[in-house]
Amino acid sequence: MGIRVFSFVLAFLLLGSPILQVVRSQADSAEEVSEVEGGELGIVGDEAQDFTDGSLSPAPGVDTICVFPKNPKKLVPAGEETELLVGMHNEGESSLNVIATRASLHLPYDHHMLVQNLTIQEFYNTSVPLSAQATFPYIFAVSKYLQPGSFDLVGTIVYEIDQHLYQNVFYNGTIEVVEASGFITIESVFLVTLGAALIGLLGLWAYGRIQSLSKKSKKAPKVEVGTATTKDDMNEWLQGTAYAHSLSSKSKKKK
Repeated sequence: MGIRVFSFVLAFLLLGSPILQVVRSQADSAEEVSEVEGGELGIVGDEAQDFTDGSLSPAPGVDTICVFPKNPKKLVPAGEETELLVGMHNEGESSLNVIATRASLHLPYDHHMLVQNLTIQEFYNTSVPLSAQATFPYIFAVSKYLQPGSFDLVGTIVYEIDQHLYQNVFYNGTIEVVEASGFITIESVFLVTLGAALIGLLGLWAYGRIQSLSKKSKKAPKVEVGTATTKDDMNEWLQGTAYAHSLSSKSKKKK
């Protein structure tokens, strides 16, 4: 059992050829239909019939797997189409007919809180024989008004075996909804404006500091270092000389 499941996963990830049949639908619009063995493969539409009330169980021997091609981080731009691949391996007791694939978006902390029902992709005359593998692309788009963040995506594939309906959950995990490319939001405008304002304030502060330092340097007094002597020093140095005696005589005559 483990070897069988491992072989199925490896074959699906490598997108190799199946044992008997590989079904690949390329539904690019609500009106496009492909042909498989003379039958209509699938049609995508938002108003398709809901085939299950959620109480269906998987059939024994039928395994499913899901990958996001070229999108390992599972980033889903709001309002833009995202593609994932659903792989199916039929190791049951008879061939099965694929009815539809569908998905829904939920809050991550409470799956009872439905955020959005996504596209239902219907299939007609699309069978997966016993011991065969099949790959089905599923294309969906979340609302362009959805706030970016983490959400849980639940995807199911409905099929029929001997006129009994079954259902497999091909994905039940978290995806990250992000802003669409080129889409400007109020938050991004606010952040850009805030950054520009901070840069402007920083520039004004730096300019003020430069001006303040420049004014202080202009007002600083000049200090000259020289060998000037005071009058007392001069008198002390001239004591006992003829010049000192002449100065003393002059001062006495004035008196």
